[in-house]
Amino acid sequence: MKLYDLDASGNCYKVRLLASLAQIELEVVAVDFINGAHKTSPLVDLNPLGQLPILEDGSQVVRDSQAILIYLAGVYGGLAWWPAHAQGQAEIMQWLSFAANEVDHSLCAARLVKKFGAELDHLQALQKSALTLSQLDKHLEHKEWLAIGRPTIADCAVYPYVALAHEGDVDLSPYSHIARWMKRLEALPGYLAKPQ
Repeated sequence: MKLYDLDASGNCYKVRLLASLAQIELEVVAVDFINGAHKTSPLVDLNPLGQLPILEDGSQVVRDSQAILIYLAGVYGGLAWWPAHAQGQAEIMQWLSFAANEVDHSLCAARLVKKFGAELDHLQALQKSALTLSQLDKHLEHKEWLAIGRPTIADCAVYPYVALAHEGDVDLSPYSHIARWMKRLEALPGYLAKPQ
């Protein structure tokens, strides 16, 4: 099973983090992103959107980090990371959507500007980040994990760009509940350190 990967990508890190925590073996294939390898054959044939990560498991190809998390957890991770019941799946999906929308348009956007020089509105990303982090911190005030009372792919989806927030000049210091959640996740067996 191959993961076509960019080490600095928070979305790719989500997948590597779950694989490490759940002890799922992946062959990580570094992609020459700078020279556009993800937008040429054979990778663009696997993902016509020209984006990473891409998971290739035999004849099965899965694109999008959230979809890959569901696939890996469902096929290889057992019920620990993706429960069989619809209520738990729905609770987790809410956080996968939060990662793909609120986190992506705030923390991730701020990081893209500062670390990679993306032409996005950094001030707007910082304002959205404050709202996103406030919502997340409030949720974690009385909860140890994002969904169903234990670590799941919800935590793997949201954690990376929160952990990398400093690279977008986003200050995490006001959010004590987030800090405690991050420490809990980082203490799990198999935790994979975030990209440098």
